[in-house]
Amino acid sequence: MSNQKRKNIVSKHYLEYIPVPKNGLKFEIDEKGQVVLFQENKGPMYKFTQIVFKKPRVSQIHLDTMGNFIWPLMDGHHNVQNIADAVKAEFGAKAEPVLDRLVQYLQTLESYHFIEMMKLKDP
Repeated sequence: MSNQKRKNIVSKHYLEYIPVPKNGLKFEIDEKGQVVLFQENKGPMYKFTQIVFKKPRVSQIHLDTMGNFIWPLMDGHHNVQNIADAVKAEFGAKAEPVLDRLVQYLQTLESYHFIEMMKLKDP
């Protein structure tokens, strides 16, 4: 199966999901709409680096422009298709291929445990 077909299958599969911030994730959105995620660094290796290298106990992750736009839409009401439509309306051709880019972005956020994907419940 070609890469393009594989991407399309993943994208279609993701259309029925609703991305939401992971339960317990701390984040803030400032007055400019910039999103900062706070990730606590736990475990013995992190403790070591905090003591020896003065690394922070909590990392701050600043989202990019598109992430700042997408994050408020991940409210439990917008599915991936709704978000893709909003991204396309906001960013136009700069976001193309919007669905593939959005799915990749959401998968990255999910891999870092910042979000989870909820499946729509059947009525």
